[in-house]
Amino acid sequence: MDSIYKALVDIVGEDYVSNQKEELFTYSKDLGTSEPQWPNYVAAPKTADEVSRIVKLANEQNVAVVPLGGGMSLAGLALPLKGGIEMDLKRMDRILELNVKDRYVLLEAGTSQGKLTAYLHRHAPNLMHSEPGAPPAATIGGNLAIHGQGDLGHPYGFNSDMINGLEVVLPTGEICRFGSCALGNDWYTMHPLPDVSLFMGWSGSTGIITKVSLRLFPCKKINEQDIFLLEDEELVPEVLYELTHVGMAEDMMVVSQEIPPPFNRLHYVMVNIAGDTRDELEFKRQLMFDGKLAEYIKDGRGGIGAAGMDIERPVISKTSDWRKGGGFEYVGAIVPVTSYPQCYRHGVEVSARHGIPYTTLGRVLGTGHSMMFSWTFAFNRADEDTVRHSREALHETDEAVLKMGGTLWKPAVFGQKLVMKQMDEGTLQVMKKVKHMLDPNGIMNPGNWEVA
Repeated sequence: MDSIYKALVDIVGEDYVSNQKEELFTYSKDLGTSEPQWPNYVAAPKTADEVSRIVKLANEQNVAVVPLGGGMSLAGLALPLKGGIEMDLKRMDRILELNVKDRYVLLEAGTSQGKLTAYLHRHAPNLMHSEPGAPPAATIGGNLAIHGQGDLGHPYGFNSDMINGLEVVLPTGEICRFGSCALGNDWYTMHPLPDVSLFMGWSGSTGIITKVSLRLFPCKKINEQDIFLLEDEELVPEVLYELTHVGMAEDMMVVSQEIPPPFNRLHYVMVNIAGDTRDELEFKRQLMFDGKLAEYIKDGRGGIGAAGMDIERPVISKTSDWRKGGGFEYVGAIVPVTSYPQCYRHGVEVSARHGIPYTTLGRVLGTGHSMMFSWTFAFNRADEDTVRHSREALHETDEAVLKMGGTLWKPAVFGQKLVMKQMDEGTLQVMKKVKHMLDPNGIMNPGNWEVA
């Protein structure tokens, strides 16, 4: 095994490779309930060429490669389930081009969400990208590899819908580009070329994203969050329908949680609106609350809970109930907005059964075309009993999502197996062919989406 260590040193330099136990320990776990999984080596490449050379080495030596971004997925998706080389991509964090007029930015996939936000604040304050609900250390590439969604999910959809171009290192080491950049042109569109993007939703098991061009969107001068309060969960879908029909919000979420007490058994519809003037904000607010929702306010079924100006963009991970010494993990699902009442009731029931204060959240995707719904289960890392209850609740909820007609979002291995068991056989066969074609030696993040 020393020969692999020496080869990695030759590729990235001695300062960026380790096989020392105390450093491997850091990469053996994430913030969720997954058991530790130890890599044999950690390497931190700086360029796509170095990534390519590491992948080719892994094929030659028949060892696994696991790409790691910010490590914020929680579900064990970047843990080395079969050992091998953990590839830390956070050194690949250059912002390469900002095109203000055509509204895109080209960057390396290890760039953090926080770095891109700060960069845009300095260099293009009138533009923004869709920030996920994760801490700022989460990376652009990691978010895209799991079909991430962000605070522009309404009205624009998944963050993976906002890609103009990709550079990817395939599991055999070749470097490929997709989109207009594949023609040697600027990185301005993925269309209308044949769709050969095979890297979203695979959790890094079909290739390693090294560069990406992201669409940017207008950033207004004033941000406001208005909260509409409901007691009856059955009303949530129709209220969201009315709000999305207006088309004035930039983000829309529904939160209900047992802690703090004012949230318990209530549904907080959180509507983010933005404008360049107070008059623009007032116009949007009137259309939504004085127009579409006036009936709910008049008959007492709903009411305006609060409004705040100049708010920070939401980090939805902050809604979780952090226990002493603890952490949290959640099941995310993509469901129809009309499924909200059923999903909420499941969250209350399964959380109560496991002694966990319930936390549920739904975020609208598109203009009400679907919703990302999450059930969060907190635990104390020092108390194995709470970890076990959270893990059991997660597994039960994975199974419930599919029974409710939902689709698991960024599922852990347990959830992936449930999805593949239920999947159409023809679709599963295509996935097998794709995986075998791209990764004939099975070295790329093995254990995830093991269809071959």
